[in-house]
Amino acid sequence: MIDLAQGRGAATLPADGTAETFDAWLRRRQAQAQTLIERYVPAAHAVVPQLHEAMHYAAALGGKRVRPLLVWAAGECVLGDPEALDRAACAVELVHAYSLVHDDLPCMDNDVLRRGQPTAHVRFGEALALLAGDALQALAYEVLTPDTGIAPALQARLCALLARASGADGMAGGQTLDILATGTAVDAEALIRMHSRKTGALLKASVLMGAACGGFAPDRSNAHNQSATEALQAYGDAIGLAFQVVDDMLDVTADSATLGKTAGKDAMQNKATYVSVLGLETAQTLATDLRDKALLALDRLPPAERARSGRLRELADLIVLRSS
Repeated sequence: MIDLAQGRGAATLPADGTAETFDAWLRRRQAQAQTLIERYVPAAHAVVPQLHEAMHYAAALGGKRVRPLLVWAAGECVLGDPEALDRAACAVELVHAYSLVHDDLPCMDNDVLRRGQPTAHVRFGEALALLAGDALQALAYEVLTPDTGIAPALQARLCALLARASGADGMAGGQTLDILATGTAVDAEALIRMHSRKTGALLKASVLMGAACGGFAPDRSNAHNQSATEALQAYGDAIGLAFQVVDDMLDVTADSATLGKTAGKDAMQNKATYVSVLGLETAQTLATDLRDKALLALDRLPPAERARSGRLRELADLIVLRSS
């Protein structure tokens, strides 16, 4: 496996006509994500400095930025509006950061290590960590709704996609299924239902938010729009599950230093994972099959969008081949 901070090096031709390798694109976009987070989540605040310090700690100190990368890659595929894409990329990462803070709390997974650092509740205490997560989630929607620069209809669409992926039908619902399933026998079908919500929903939303910034949404009256959206939905479904399968594999094959979080935690907590249910070899096969399914979905894009889907293809490879 390869590290997510390393690309495959193949040259592609971006919209501006200049050749940029995937490595260069990846570094540029990750740096852009960091800049946006630093802008919207400053460490200092005159009124509630402790809260802002905790928010900054949770959101700005590291991370692979997979979800923003998917927003931008999908946006490049559909020639999305740059300002809307930047805000969508930042917002989805803020929701992801909030989810990690809450996921690590003692009432949830009770983890002490995240991104190679003490978790937010270890560093700041449970109450402040909880409030920092709450504030990061609220800030995500503030980022998506500026007074100018993005049409109100697009703001509403982006907020709806992110809310649906985060709530009872998405991440929160998947977390609930995970908690209820801990220590019980779970089959592969139930595991897919769980993780399509817990992990997959936000990854899929990242793709669809990027697509929305180019005006793409389900529309029965527009065959081109519908075809592109359905292909990107299928891509998001497949890559969202693939990410979790690989996460489960890494939990048993990598060490804590490599992962930046506690390795082997799933087994210690008796959680159902793709490895515990399917075995490591079958889980690896499933991850590869899901990657192939994602790539086949991109083949169904209309010709213009298919020609600009290179970054989504490279990210699919990278997500499945990553080592952390």
